[in-house]
Amino acid sequence: MTLALPVATLESWLGSEAEDLLSYRARVAKELLHLPGPDWIERIWLPSDRPPQVLRSLQQLYGTGRLAHTGYLSILPVDQGIEHSAGASFGPNPMYFDPENIVKLALAADCNAVATTLGVLGSVARRYAHRIPFIAKLNHSELLSAPNQYDQVLFAGVEQAWNLGAVAVGATIYFGSPESTRQLQEVSRAFALAHEYGMATILWCYLRNPYFKQDQDYHLAADLTGQANHLGVTIEADIIKQKLPETNRGYGAVAKALGKSYGKTDDRMYNELTTDHPIDLTRYQLLNCYAGRSGLINSGGASGKNDFAEALRTAVINKRAGGSGLILGRKAFQRPFQEGVDLFHAVQDVYLAPEVTIA
Repeated sequence: MTLALPVATLESWLGSEAEDLLSYRARVAKELLHLPGPDWIERIWLPSDRPPQVLRSLQQLYGTGRLAHTGYLSILPVDQGIEHSAGASFGPNPMYFDPENIVKLALAADCNAVATTLGVLGSVARRYAHRIPFIAKLNHSELLSAPNQYDQVLFAGVEQAWNLGAVAVGATIYFGSPESTRQLQEVSRAFALAHEYGMATILWCYLRNPYFKQDQDYHLAADLTGQANHLGVTIEADIIKQKLPETNRGYGAVAKALGKSYGKTDDRMYNELTTDHPIDLTRYQLLNCYAGRSGLINSGGASGKNDFAEALRTAVINKRAGGSGLILGRKAFQRPFQEGVDLFHAVQDVYLAPEVTIA
Protein backbone atom coordinates (compact mmCIF):
# COMPACT_ATOMS: atom_id res chain seq x y z
CA MET A 1 0.00 0.00 0.00
CA THR A 2 1.33 3.45 -0.91
CA LEU A 3 1.54 5.80 2.06
CA ALA A 4 0.43 9.39 1.65
CA LEU A 5 2.76 10.49 4.47
CA PRO A 6 6.48 9.73 3.95
CA VAL A 7 8.53 9.55 7.13
CA ALA A 8 10.38 12.72 6.17
CA THR A 9 7.05 14.52 6.03
CA LEU A 10 6.07 13.06 9.39
CA GLU A 11 9.29 14.37 10.88
CA SER A 12 8.52 17.84 9.56
CA TRP A 13 5.08 17.76 11.23
CA LEU A 14 6.62 16.64 14.53
CA GLY A 15 9.16 19.45 14.39
CA SER A 16 11.70 19.67 17.20
CA GLU A 17 10.18 16.61 18.90
CA ALA A 18 10.65 14.34 15.89
CA GLU A 19 13.90 12.62 16.85
CA ASP A 20 12.83 12.11 20.45
CA LEU A 21 9.35 10.78 19.68
CA LEU A 22 10.49 8.48 16.88
CA SER A 23 13.55 7.00 18.61
CA TYR A 24 12.68 7.01 22.32
CA ARG A 25 13.01 3.73 24.21
CA ALA A 26 10.23 3.26 26.76
CA ARG A 27 10.87 2.62 30.43
CA VAL A 28 8.59 -0.45 30.58
CA ALA A 29 9.69 -3.13 28.10
CA LYS A 30 7.34 -3.82 25.21
CA GLU A 31 7.76 -7.55 25.88
CA LEU A 32 5.44 -7.13 28.90
CA LEU A 33 2.61 -5.98 26.63
CA HIS A 34 0.04 -7.54 24.33
CA LEU A 35 0.65 -5.56 21.16
CA PRO A 36 -1.63 -5.02 18.14
CA GLY A 37 -1.23 -7.32 15.16
CA PRO A 38 -3.14 -9.09 12.38
CA ASP A 39 -3.94 -12.02 14.72
CA TRP A 40 -5.47 -9.76 17.39
CA ILE A 41 -8.85 -11.52 17.68
CA GLU A 42 -7.43 -15.04 17.79
CA ARG A 43 -4.55 -14.18 20.09
CA ILE A 44 -6.37 -11.94 22.57
CA TRP A 45 -10.08 -12.66 22.49
CA LEU A 46 -10.42 -16.29 21.43
CA PRO A 47 -9.41 -17.58 24.91
CA SER A 48 -11.81 -15.16 26.65
CA ASP A 49 -15.43 -15.53 27.72
CA ARG A 50 -16.65 -13.43 24.77
CA PRO A 51 -19.39 -15.26 22.80
CA PRO A 52 -18.70 -16.18 19.16
CA GLN A 53 -20.98 -13.38 18.00
CA VAL A 54 -18.80 -10.84 19.85
CA LEU A 55 -15.70 -12.30 18.22
CA ARG A 56 -17.38 -11.85 14.86
CA SER A 57 -18.24 -8.23 15.70
CA LEU A 58 -14.70 -7.53 16.85
CA GLN A 59 -13.36 -9.10 13.66
CA GLN A 60 -15.64 -6.87 11.60
CA LEU A 61 -14.47 -3.82 13.53
CA TYR A 62 -10.78 -4.67 13.16
CA GLY A 63 -11.22 -5.97 9.60
CA THR A 64 -12.72 -2.86 7.96
CA GLY A 65 -11.15 0.18 6.33
CA ARG A 66 -7.63 1.19 5.51
CA LEU A 67 -6.23 -0.31 8.72
CA ALA A 68 -8.04 -3.62 8.23
CA HIS A 69 -6.26 -6.67 9.68
CA THR A 70 -3.43 -4.66 11.25
CA GLY A 71 -4.73 -4.70 14.83
CA TYR A 72 -5.13 -0.91 14.68
CA LEU A 73 -8.27 1.22 14.66
CA SER A 74 -9.18 4.54 13.06
CA ILE A 75 -12.62 5.64 14.26
CA LEU A 76 -14.74 8.74 13.60
CA PRO A 77 -16.69 9.72 16.75
CA VAL A 78 -19.41 12.38 16.58
CA ASP A 79 -21.51 12.84 19.71
CA GLN A 80 -20.52 16.47 20.21
CA GLY A 81 -23.92 17.65 19.00
CA ILE A 82 -25.13 16.62 22.43
CA GLU A 83 -22.01 17.09 24.52
CA HIS A 84 -21.02 20.55 23.21
CA SER A 85 -24.27 21.75 21.51
CA ALA A 86 -24.98 21.18 17.86
CA GLY A 87 -24.30 24.81 16.98
CA ALA A 88 -20.86 24.84 18.58
CA SER A 89 -19.98 21.48 17.04
CA PHE A 90 -21.32 21.89 13.52
CA GLY A 91 -21.22 25.69 13.15
CA PRO A 92 -17.70 25.47 11.63
CA ASN A 93 -19.04 23.06 9.00
CA PRO A 94 -22.88 23.06 8.82
CA MET A 95 -23.02 20.14 6.38
CA TYR A 96 -22.71 17.85 9.41
CA PHE A 97 -26.08 18.90 10.78
CA ASP A 98 -27.20 16.28 8.23
CA PRO A 99 -26.21 12.98 9.89
CA GLU A 100 -25.68 11.20 6.58
CA ASN A 101 -22.58 13.31 6.00
CA ILE A 102 -21.06 11.99 9.22
CA VAL A 103 -21.23 8.45 7.87
CA LYS A 104 -20.05 9.59 4.45
CA LEU A 105 -16.93 11.10 6.04
CA ALA A 106 -16.13 7.85 7.86
CA LEU A 107 -16.52 5.93 4.59
CA ALA A 108 -14.47 8.36 2.51
CA ALA A 109 -11.74 8.35 5.17
CA ASP A 110 -11.58 4.51 5.15
CA CYS A 111 -12.27 4.35 8.89
CA ASN A 112 -12.79 1.10 10.77
CA ALA A 113 -16.05 2.42 12.19
CA VAL A 114 -18.22 5.43 12.95
CA ALA A 115 -19.25 6.06 16.57
CA THR A 116 -22.20 8.32 17.13
CA THR A 117 -25.69 8.64 18.57
CA LEU A 118 -28.78 6.49 18.27
CA GLY A 119 -30.48 9.23 16.27
CA VAL A 120 -27.67 9.60 13.74
CA LEU A 121 -27.26 5.87 13.13
CA GLY A 122 -30.98 5.18 13.17
CA SER A 123 -31.64 7.83 10.53
CA VAL A 124 -29.40 6.13 7.94
CA ALA A 125 -29.14 2.54 9.19
CA ARG A 126 -30.67 0.75 6.21
CA ARG A 127 -28.39 2.56 3.77
CA TYR A 128 -25.08 2.20 5.62
CA ALA A 129 -25.11 -0.46 8.37
CA HIS A 130 -23.74 -3.07 5.95
CA ARG A 131 -21.08 -0.72 4.56
CA ILE A 132 -19.24 0.39 7.70
CA PRO A 133 -19.39 -0.85 11.31
CA PHE A 134 -21.65 1.19 13.55
CA ILE A 135 -20.75 1.97 17.17
CA ALA A 136 -23.83 3.22 19.01
CA LYS A 137 -23.02 5.57 21.90
CA LEU A 138 -25.48 4.80 24.68
CA ASN A 139 -25.03 7.68 27.12
CA HIS A 140 -24.26 11.39 26.98
CA SER A 141 -24.07 14.54 29.09
CA GLU A 142 -26.86 16.74 27.76
CA LEU A 143 -25.47 20.08 29.08
CA LEU A 144 -28.73 22.03 28.61
CA SER A 145 -29.84 22.02 32.24
CA ALA A 146 -28.98 25.21 34.08
CA PRO A 147 -26.61 25.25 35.78
CA ASN A 148 -24.92 22.54 33.72
CA GLN A 149 -24.84 19.09 35.25
CA TYR A 150 -21.90 17.00 34.12
CA ASP A 151 -23.59 13.62 34.26
CA GLN A 152 -23.67 10.81 31.72
CA VAL A 153 -27.23 9.56 31.30
CA LEU A 154 -28.58 6.81 29.08
CA PHE A 155 -30.04 8.06 25.80
CA ALA A 156 -30.32 4.63 24.17
CA GLY A 157 -30.62 0.96 24.98
CA VAL A 158 -28.62 -2.07 23.92
CA GLU A 159 -31.52 -3.60 22.01
CA GLN A 160 -31.95 -0.40 20.01
CA ALA A 161 -28.27 -0.51 19.06
CA TRP A 162 -28.61 -4.12 17.97
CA ASN A 163 -31.76 -3.41 15.95
CA LEU A 164 -30.06 -0.70 13.88
CA GLY A 165 -27.18 -3.06 13.05
CA ALA A 166 -24.45 -1.82 15.39
CA VAL A 167 -21.42 -4.09 15.87
CA ALA A 168 -20.47 -2.33 19.12
CA VAL A 169 -21.80 -0.04 21.80
CA GLY A 170 -19.95 2.79 23.47
CA ALA A 171 -20.45 4.56 26.77
CA THR A 172 -18.74 7.14 28.99
CA ILE A 173 -18.10 7.02 32.71
CA TYR A 174 -16.99 10.18 34.51
CA PHE A 175 -14.70 8.51 37.03
CA GLY A 176 -14.20 10.64 40.13
CA SER A 177 -17.57 12.38 39.85
CA PRO A 178 -20.34 11.99 42.45
CA GLU A 179 -22.42 10.20 39.81
CA SER A 180 -19.69 7.72 38.82
CA THR A 181 -21.00 4.87 40.98
CA ARG A 182 -24.40 4.97 39.27
CA GLN A 183 -22.79 5.33 35.84
CA LEU A 184 -20.49 2.37 36.59
CA GLN A 185 -23.45 0.17 37.48
CA GLU A 186 -25.48 1.27 34.45
CA VAL A 187 -22.65 0.78 31.98
CA SER A 188 -21.62 -2.56 33.49
CA ARG A 189 -25.15 -3.89 32.98
CA ALA A 190 -25.31 -2.44 29.46
CA PHE A 191 -21.97 -3.98 28.48
CA ALA A 192 -22.98 -7.40 29.81
CA LEU A 193 -26.19 -7.22 27.78
CA ALA A 194 -24.31 -6.01 24.70
CA HIS A 195 -22.05 -9.06 24.88
CA GLU A 196 -25.13 -11.26 25.11
CA TYR A 197 -26.42 -9.63 21.93
CA GLY A 198 -23.06 -10.22 20.22
CA MET A 199 -21.77 -6.66 20.21
CA ALA A 200 -18.35 -5.39 21.29
CA THR A 201 -17.98 -2.73 24.00
CA ILE A 202 -15.98 0.53 24.05
CA LEU A 203 -15.64 2.68 27.16
CA TRP A 204 -14.76 6.36 27.24
CA CYS A 205 -12.83 6.37 30.57
CA TYR A 206 -12.92 10.07 31.41
CA LEU A 207 -12.27 11.86 34.70
CA ARG A 208 -14.47 14.58 36.14
CA ASN A 209 -13.91 16.24 39.50
CA PRO A 210 -13.02 19.84 40.44
CA TYR A 211 -10.28 18.55 42.76
CA PHE A 212 -8.54 17.07 39.72
CA LYS A 213 -7.73 20.58 38.46
CA GLN A 214 -5.06 22.26 40.57
CA ASP A 215 -1.74 23.76 39.48
CA GLN A 216 -2.12 21.48 36.45
CA ASP A 217 -5.07 19.67 34.91
CA TYR A 218 -4.80 16.28 36.57
CA HIS A 219 -7.74 15.03 34.53
CA LEU A 220 -4.85 14.24 32.15
CA ALA A 221 -2.57 12.60 34.73
CA ALA A 222 -1.24 9.16 33.80
CA ASP A 223 -1.80 7.71 37.28
CA LEU A 224 -5.45 8.81 37.50
CA THR A 225 -6.38 8.07 33.88
CA GLY A 226 -4.54 4.75 34.17
CA GLN A 227 -6.71 3.77 37.12
CA ALA A 228 -9.82 4.84 35.21
CA ASN A 229 -8.71 2.50 32.42
CA HIS A 230 -8.25 -0.32 34.93
CA LEU A 231 -11.78 0.18 36.22
CA GLY A 232 -13.01 0.15 32.62
CA VAL A 233 -11.45 -3.19 31.72
CA THR A 234 -12.81 -4.60 34.99
CA ILE A 235 -16.34 -4.27 33.58
CA GLU A 236 -15.18 -6.00 30.38
CA ALA A 237 -14.73 -3.08 28.05
CA ASP A 238 -13.14 -4.58 24.93
CA ILE A 239 -11.60 -1.25 23.94
CA ILE A 240 -10.69 1.73 26.14
CA LYS A 241 -10.85 5.30 24.90
CA GLN A 242 -8.73 7.73 26.90
CA LYS A 243 -7.30 11.21 26.53
CA LEU A 244 -3.58 11.45 25.90
CA PRO A 245 -1.82 11.98 29.25
CA GLU A 246 0.07 15.22 29.79
CA THR A 247 1.22 14.94 33.40
CA ASN A 248 1.45 12.56 36.36
CA ARG A 249 1.27 12.37 40.18
CA GLY A 250 -2.42 13.19 40.24
CA TYR A 251 -2.99 11.22 43.42
CA GLY A 252 -0.63 13.44 45.38
CA ALA A 253 -2.07 16.65 43.96
CA VAL A 254 -5.62 15.63 44.85
CA ALA A 255 -4.56 14.57 48.36
CA LYS A 256 -2.95 17.98 48.85
CA ALA A 257 -6.09 19.76 47.65
CA LEU A 258 -8.30 17.64 49.92
CA GLY A 259 -6.00 18.05 52.89
CA LYS A 260 -6.09 14.31 53.54
CA SER A 261 -4.99 11.05 52.00
CA TYR A 262 -6.43 10.04 48.64
CA GLY A 263 -6.07 6.73 46.86
CA LYS A 264 -3.17 4.31 47.15
CA THR A 265 0.17 4.65 45.41
CA ASP A 266 3.56 3.01 45.21
CA ASP A 267 6.74 4.95 44.47
CA ARG A 268 7.49 2.51 41.66
CA MET A 269 4.47 3.91 39.77
CA TYR A 270 6.51 7.06 39.23
CA ASN A 271 10.13 5.94 39.54
CA GLU A 272 10.15 2.66 37.62
CA LEU A 273 6.98 2.38 35.52
CA THR A 274 6.87 5.93 34.15
CA THR A 275 8.90 9.03 33.42
CA ASP A 276 7.72 12.44 32.25
CA HIS A 277 8.03 11.32 28.62
CA PRO A 278 4.63 11.18 26.82
CA ILE A 279 5.33 7.66 25.51
CA ASP A 280 6.00 6.39 29.03
CA LEU A 281 2.89 8.14 30.37
CA THR A 282 0.77 6.57 27.64
CA ARG A 283 2.37 3.17 28.18
CA TYR A 284 1.32 3.37 31.82
CA GLN A 285 -2.25 3.92 30.62
CA LEU A 286 -1.86 0.81 28.48
CA LEU A 287 -0.45 -1.25 31.35
CA ASN A 288 -3.68 -0.57 33.19
CA CYS A 289 -5.65 -2.01 30.26
CA TYR A 290 -4.55 -5.50 31.37
CA ALA A 291 -1.15 -4.88 29.75
CA GLY A 292 -2.87 -4.18 26.44
CA ARG A 293 -5.37 -7.05 26.34
CA SER A 294 -8.01 -4.35 25.94
CA GLY A 295 -6.86 -2.01 23.21
CA LEU A 296 -6.11 1.61 24.12
CA ILE A 297 -7.29 4.25 21.67
CA ASN A 298 -6.50 7.88 22.43
CA SER A 299 -8.74 10.77 21.50
CA GLY A 300 -7.77 13.42 19.00
CA GLY A 301 -8.92 16.37 21.07
CA ALA A 302 -10.51 19.67 20.11
CA SER A 303 -9.91 21.31 16.76
CA GLY A 304 -7.51 24.23 16.45
CA LYS A 305 -4.83 25.84 14.31
CA ASN A 306 -2.40 22.89 14.33
CA ASP A 307 -4.73 19.92 13.87
CA PHE A 308 -2.49 17.92 11.52
CA ALA A 309 0.59 18.29 13.71
CA GLU A 310 -1.33 17.53 16.92
CA ALA A 311 -3.12 14.50 15.47
CA LEU A 312 0.07 13.02 14.03
CA ARG A 313 1.91 13.59 17.30
CA THR A 314 -0.86 11.80 19.22
CA ALA A 315 -0.80 8.92 16.73
CA VAL A 316 2.97 8.49 17.04
CA ILE A 317 2.79 8.52 20.84
CA ASN A 318 -0.12 6.07 20.92
CA LYS A 319 1.46 3.64 18.46
CA ARG A 320 4.93 3.74 19.97
CA ALA A 321 3.44 3.23 23.46
CA GLY A 322 1.69 0.08 22.21
CA GLY A 323 -1.78 1.53 21.75
CA SER A 324 -4.38 0.43 19.21
CA GLY A 325 -5.24 3.61 17.37
CA LEU A 326 -6.88 6.99 17.34
CA ILE A 327 -10.49 8.09 17.64
CA LEU A 328 -10.56 11.43 15.84
CA GLY A 329 -13.61 13.67 15.68
CA ARG A 330 -13.65 17.47 15.77
CA LYS A 331 -10.25 17.86 14.13
CA ALA A 332 -11.74 16.11 11.08
CA PHE A 333 -15.39 17.16 10.82
CA GLN A 334 -14.87 20.81 11.73
CA ARG A 335 -12.86 21.38 8.55
CA PRO A 336 -13.68 21.02 4.82
CA PHE A 337 -14.68 17.47 3.90
CA GLN A 338 -11.60 16.56 1.85
CA GLU A 339 -9.27 18.01 4.47
CA GLY A 340 -10.97 15.79 7.03
CA VAL A 341 -10.37 12.77 4.80
CA ASP A 342 -6.73 13.78 4.32
CA LEU A 343 -6.25 14.13 8.07
CA PHE A 344 -7.58 10.63 8.68
CA HIS A 345 -5.34 9.18 5.97
CA ALA A 346 -2.28 10.92 7.40
CA VAL A 347 -3.01 9.48 10.85
CA GLN A 348 -3.61 6.03 9.36
CA ASP A 349 -0.25 6.28 7.60
CA VAL A 350 1.44 6.45 11.01
CA TYR A 351 -0.04 3.06 11.91
CA LEU A 352 0.80 1.60 8.50
CA ALA A 353 4.39 2.85 8.49
CA PRO A 354 6.86 0.13 9.60
CA GLU A 355 9.37 2.87 10.36
CA VAL A 356 7.21 4.01 13.30
CA THR A 357 8.05 1.19 15.70
CA ILE A 358 6.90 0.15 19.18
CA ALA A 359 9.14 1.91 21.69
